[in-house]
Amino acid sequence: MAVYTEVSDRSLEAFLLRYDIGSLLSFKGIAEGVENSNYLLRTEQANFILTLYEKRVNEKDLPFFIGLLDHLNKKGISCPVACRQNNGSALGVLAKRPAAIFTFLDGVSVTKAHVRHCGEVGRALADLHLAGLDFEMKRDNALGLSSWRGLFDLSKSRAHTVQHSLTNDIERTLQDLEQNWPCDLPKGIIHADLFRDNVFFLKEDLSGIIDFYFACYDALSYDLAICLNAWCFEPDYSFNITKAKALLREYQAVRPLTEQEKQALPLLARGASLRFLLTRLYDWLEVPENALVTPHDPIEYWKKMLFHESVESAVEYGL
Repeated sequence: MAVYTEVSDRSLEAFLLRYDIGSLLSFKGIAEGVENSNYLLRTEQANFILTLYEKRVNEKDLPFFIGLLDHLNKKGISCPVACRQNNGSALGVLAKRPAAIFTFLDGVSVTKAHVRHCGEVGRALADLHLAGLDFEMKRDNALGLSSWRGLFDLSKSRAHTVQHSLTNDIERTLQDLEQNWPCDLPKGIIHADLFRDNVFFLKEDLSGIIDFYFACYDALSYDLAICLNAWCFEPDYSFNITKAKALLREYQAVRPLTEQEKQALPLLARGASLRFLLTRLYDWLEVPENALVTPHDPIEYWKKMLFHESVESAVEYGL
C-alpha cells in the first residue's frame, strides 16, 4: 500500500454517497507498499480501506481481483471483500482513478517472523490454493518468467550503481532460468506476493490475508517459493531452515507437494528471488517525486538470489 494520489475531503464525501456505509468520520493515507494509493476510512458504521488504482494495475484486471476475493471469502479464506455501491457496482472513479472500498481486517503484520508464524502462513497458503482451484476466471502472471528479460532491460544500464556485480549476476541467473524453468507443475490461483505486510495476525494466530493485486494463474509451488524468500530469511540474510521446515510442513499437511514440485523448488526459489530483485531494482531507480512511499532495497533479494544459486536440492530448505 502507498499514497500516490491525494484525495480531498469534498470529493471523498461525494464518493461515499454512492455507498451505504455511513458518514465519513476520518481518513488517512497508508504509506506501506508500492502499488496503489490506499487510505484508512473510518465511518459511522466501521473501518474500511479505500484503494485508488494507479497506472501499474491494469484496469481490465480489476474484475478478476474483486471476483477472486469474493470467491475466496465464500470458501472461508479471511480476506477483504469489496463493498458494493448502491447500484451494485464494486468499482467507481475518484480523483480520476478507478477506486473501490474494501472491508477492514483486524490484526497486524509482524515485523519479525517466528517459527509459529511461518507455519501459519504455510497452512494458510495451502488453504488458499485449494480454495482457488474452482475459481473460473483466469489471469496470466504479468510478472512471470516471460517478463523478466524486459524488466531487466529497464534497469540494466544503471544496475551497477546499486551494486557493482549486479548486472552480471542477474544476467547469469536469468539465462539459467530461461533455459531450465519448469513448465509442467500443478497450477492454480496463487497470491504471488505473500510478504509479511500482506498477512495479519492476532497474537500468533493468522487472522487474514490482504493485497491480492499480483494474484494470477501459475504454478502453485512457485507461490510457496515466494514465501520461502519472504518468511524464512533472517535480517542478516541467512536462511532459517527451522522456519522453512515449519512453513513447508504445514503447507503439506493441507496440500502435499508432488515429487516434481519438490525437485523444482530450488529453481523456483531462485526465480522468485530474481522476480522481486528486478521489480525492486526498477522501483529503487524510478521512485516518483513527492510520493509518500519508501521503496524496498533490491540488495536484499540479490543476496537471497545468490543463496538459492548455491542450493542443490530441496532438502536444504527442510523438505
